[in-house]
Amino acid sequence: MQPVPESGHSHNNNHNHNRRGLEGHHHHHGGTKYHNRKLHVGRQSHTNPLIWLLAIICTIIALAVIVAGVVVFAGYILIRPRVPTLSVTNARLEIFRNDYTGILETQLRIQVMAQNENMKAHATFSDIGFNLSFQGQPVATLVADTFDVPKNSSQFLNYFVQSSAIPLTPEQMQAVTDSWKLNLASFDFKGNGRTQWRIGPLIGSVKFWCFLDCKLKFHPLNGSYIRNHYCTSKSK
Repeated sequence: MQPVPESGHSHNNNHNHNRRGLEGHHHHHGGTKYHNRKLHVGRQSHTNPLIWLLAIICTIIALAVIVAGVVVFAGYILIRPRVPTLSVTNARLEIFRNDYTGILETQLRIQVMAQNENMKAHATFSDIGFNLSFQGQPVATLVADTFDVPKNSSQFLNYFVQSSAIPLTPEQMQAVTDSWKLNLASFDFKGNGRTQWRIGPLIGSVKFWCFLDCKLKFHPLNGSYIRNHYCTSKSK
């Protein structure tokens, strides 16, 4: 029975040949190794409730700020607030002369108007002070106590200025002479005051400084005042 061993021998040879072929194929691909990987699926983490709470609170605050801004803007448009002003409305030069020694004597009346054009709020004026000078030489300092002006109204401050003997330089004495020749005398009027008024329940009180800087011009021959529409305060 010779065929049986030969058949078995042939089977072994084929097996060895296939094994070598696999090894050769494995070596041909540079010794690539394959590993089995397992996918681990775990439980997903949940957001901390405190973070959700903080997010909700921040959203509420943001919405409240937006609503408040809209309300304030709408109130501003409806009220249309205006800054109160100070202005010189009238004046008169009653005395204006100097002697041969260079002493100036002058007497003036100045009317300042505090105006509040707000339709829905009264205004308070305080810390008011003005300096009157001629050619850089101080003549008088004018002040006023704190007072209130009703809504859409005004109040007048009437100043009577009677200067003491004011020594003048030769240049200033010449300026007085020229004023008479030209029938034009000019005084510097500078000052400021604080204003305060209320704009609605949300905005509250608002404060501004009013600054006034202008020239008061007169005809010395009759003492009349040359009106200056620009002699009105500017706010800061």
